[in-house]
Amino acid sequence: MSDSDEASDSIGSPEAVGAECETVNVAVGDQVEGVATVTLSRPDARNALNAQVRAELKDVLDAIEASDVRVVVLTGSEESGAFVAGADVNELRERGPFEQREASKRPRVYEYVDDLKQPVIGAINGHALGGGCELAQACDTRIAREGAKLGQPEINLGIMPGGGGTQRLPRLVGEGQAMRLILSGEIIDADEAHEIGLVDEVLGEDDFEERVYELAGRMAEKSPLALEFAKKAVKASSRMDLEQGIEHEAELFAQLFASEDKNEGIDAFFEDREPEWQGQ
Repeated sequence: MSDSDEASDSIGSPEAVGAECETVNVAVGDQVEGVATVTLSRPDARNALNAQVRAELKDVLDAIEASDVRVVVLTGSEESGAFVAGADVNELRERGPFEQREASKRPRVYEYVDDLKQPVIGAINGHALGGGCELAQACDTRIAREGAKLGQPEINLGIMPGGGGTQRLPRLVGEGQAMRLILSGEIIDADEAHEIGLVDEVLGEDDFEERVYELAGRMAEKSPLALEFAKKAVKASSRMDLEQGIEHEAELFAQLFASEDKNEGIDAFFEDREPEWQGQ
């Protein structure tokens, strides 16, 4: 048994872990083989990120990381009417600086999504505000449904984004647009979010789900190792200077040449057949 198999056995399958959760649902392969759909479901609070949601989402993502899932779709339940409407304001009201420093210790759910080895598609099927917008920013690509609203309204509460929004948002939309959204608390619709680069695609209700899983399926067809390493390399582009990033890319590229998947991919190309990836 491999180390990953042992880790998966000790943690449990994503669906088994999800079955123990009250606010997070998990389905693997129901839409596309190799794709896990992680659905946040706290309809009474429009999926606000309270301690329970954050803990359960972390548990689910741990199980996914240890599994053979290749791609993750992160979304909100239809009953909730939101992707994530924000942090739980009731929890924020009761915290002082000491409690907030404890709550902000990394890794938080934002880092769990950002650092997950599998690609994560944020399927934004409703409002993504405050912590919900930050959770969307932590995804690797974002597809929004028409009618979704996005923004960082924390300034209206006398605070500021604290889940990575002041760092990830400027990298996505530029400093000026990030300043506009963060300092005004303005809420924008999906079309404007697309125009400024906060989301990558906007689809109508009839096409939204089909496009999400079409993209997820295209990714899931690829080598798991190549997906993981390519994700790491692209993430490095916003965290290293150009020379460091190119060196990092070259090293990851070279490491893939030790994999069985590299040989399988090239052999399949020459033999004009579909590759059979092993993730090794």
